[in-house]
Amino acid sequence: MLKGIDPRLNAEVLYTLAAMGHGDTLIISDTNFPADSIARQTVVGDLLRIGNVTAGEAVEAVLSVFPLDTFVDDFAGRMEIVGEPDTIPPVQEEVQAAIDAAEGSHRPIVSVERFAFYDMAKDAYAVIQTGERRFYGCFMLRKGVIPPEA
Repeated sequence: MLKGIDPRLNAEVLYTLAAMGHGDTLIISDTNFPADSIARQTVVGDLLRIGNVTAGEAVEAVLSVFPLDTFVDDFAGRMEIVGEPDTIPPVQEEVQAAIDAAEGSHRPIVSVERFAFYDMAKDAYAVIQTGERRFYGCFMLRKGVIPPEA
């Protein structure tokens, strides 16, 4: 354990989050996502896991140390429900709430068509698989910057 670090963040995840640079993307996936095969195509090349937590809990933990890129509209993305791109299921509402809490304001997550999401994930820096069993619990987070102290 480390003081001040969310205990849901393991060493591999912390190392990866720290190694990422501005604009790099992170995928948070549910258990049904083809996480291992897609993770092999990412920069890291191995699947990371934060097990036994929901997607919302994993995003909350990640955002405790990870700045979002607020300079772009696609700072966060969600996988669209097939045939229902405007429907936002509870799992996606929970992640939106975690983002709102971390950022201190509401900025909607962008919607990404399912197969476009798979392609985007292949180009990501890393994939973290969660214990989320609800469908469409897959998200992209784009890393931002931490400004210098005033």
